[in-house]
Order: sequence, then structure tokens, then C-alpha cells
Amino acid sequence: MSDYTKKSASASSGTWPATYLPAGGQATPRLVALGASAGGLHAVSLILSGLPADFSGSLAIVQHRRSDESSLLRELLERKSRLPVVEPCHGTPIQAGHVYLAPADYHLLVEPGYFALSVDPPIACSRPSIDVLFESAALAYRSRTIAVVLTGANADGAQGAAHVYKVGGTVIVQDPADAEVPTCPAATLERVPGATVLPLLEIAGQLTALCRDAYSSETATL
Repeated sequence: MSDYTKKSASASSGTWPATYLPAGGQATPRLVALGASAGGLHAVSLILSGLPADFSGSLAIVQHRRSDESSLLRELLERKSRLPVVEPCHGTPIQAGHVYLAPADYHLLVEPGYFALSVDPPIACSRPSIDVLFESAALAYRSRTIAVVLTGANADGAQGAAHVYKVGGTVIVQDPADAEVPTCPAATLERVPGATVLPLLEIAGQLTALCRDAYSSETATL
């Protein structure tokens, strides 16, 4: 576990604040935490374009990029998405049917029902870090976390994906043979051999089904 998620775990009780509980007794949505590095723009854009407008989960994205990059990436992704794409601030509530893109030069952490931002040092030369997103999501959402590892040139995300898997979450890895740069997916499969391996074109459909099925099964018991 990284220093950042250790601090998050000690600072949070892990309970859902009343402010962020879903209204009307509805089930808490699944959180999809997605990480990409080299070659990620095409991969992330393709996944977003395949998600329906009524997608029932929440999607948080870490895409490695330059620290001085503007909001251009958000604008490019929003053109491909039926869902709103926003760069969260510290304390932004997590809502179903929204896409949250980690701001440049900030770690994005998940707390129960909201996001936190950190300017702690980079991990593996990366800020935002995929591992930080995944590990914090595992702490806050436990088995309701879906970690997705896409193309990338380093191992960022492999450790965090292992944490998600350990708490009963789902790990989906882009098939390394299908990835523009296979290093990140391959490193994740070494740490999480039980992960689901999919070609890029099938990931959006799998996410839609997982979030829909989880939502339907929980609301049926309310």
C-alpha cells in the first residue's frame, strides 16, 4: 500500500457520509477506476465512446500526461463520450453516470462518496498515479471497485490492481497483444493472474454489463 492510501485509510472511517449517500434508498453505484499511460488517448476514447448515456456506474480516469497540460485532454475525451467528463476538485461528490479525469499534476484519491486531490511526490515518476487511484478506490469501495488497466509503458497500476483484487473487486486488463504499449497490462497480469483479459473493443460492453447487473441485483433487495 502506498503512503498516500495509508494516510487516507487512517484519516477516514470508511463509512459513507450522509451527504453522499444515494437518494431514495438506491444502491451505491459501482466505481470504475481506469488507468492508462502511453497510447492511452485512443484506448480511453474508444471505451468512452462505447458507454451508453444511462451507464449506471461512476468512472474515474488516470491518464499519464505532462504536468503543464491544460484541459485539452478533458475536452478531447468529452467529444467521444455520452457522459459528462469533468476534472474533479478536492471534495467533488462521486455521481453515477459521470466520468472524472484526474487533473494534471495531482494524485486523484477516492474517499467514500467523494474525491480528494494530493500534490504529494510522484510515484514511479507519475502524478497522477494509477496505483494511488486504485488503492484508494479499494479502500473506499471495496468489492464495488472495478479496476481497468490499459496500454502503458511502465508498471504503474499493477500494485493497485492487486489491492482491488484482494478486497474482492474486479480487475480487467487490456490484452497485452492488443495494447499499443503492452508493459503496463503485462505487469498487472503478473501481479493479478486471475484478472479478466479483454481486447480493447470488448471492455466498454463488459463495464456496462457489470455495473448494470450489480445495480439491478442490489435494488431488487431494497
